[in-house]
Amino acid sequence: MYAVVGCGECSALWVVEGRPETTGCPRCGTSHRFSTLKRFAETDDPAGAKEARAALLAERDEHGAAFDAVEDFAALESRVADAGVDDAEYLDGMGIDAERVAAAGERAGPGGSGSGSQLETVREAIRECDPPTEEAIVARVTERGVPEERTREALSKLVRNGAASESRGEYRLL
Repeated sequence: MYAVVGCGECSALWVVEGRPETTGCPRCGTSHRFSTLKRFAETDDPAGAKEARAALLAERDEHGAAFDAVEDFAALESRVADAGVDDAEYLDGMGIDAERVAAAGERAGPGGSGSGSQLETVREAIRECDPPTEEAIVARVTERGVPEERTREALSKLVRNGAASESRGEYRLL
């Protein structure tokens, strides 16, 4: 069961699943006993509850007629999925050969040349190496085309930023 309930303090509306003893207002944080809250709508379907909440909000803001003219969420979602252009159409429209772009991506492989993908390659090596020592990580990452110096810099950066820790010569992602 899903219920659309409202806060007596700030007039926020939200969806509550089940019948909890208490629930908190997502806007002001006020805690309410569920049994004392007014239920504006109840459904067995979470999408129906969201739809009811949206209708109530539209009506409160005097946009009820405009809301009624819009299709339900499921229909809108399917229309959005069909809208727009895919990557290949976009690249072709910009005068870029999509097949050459795909081939270049395959040649770059994991690790690539961008610092973001190199950093991800270092993270993967930390997960995969047993034990994840600096030398083992450097060896694994250089096999994937990332320069040794860049690998050591990435390890240092991960530790400095708190994304990884180093203890007794072994690295661990946090």
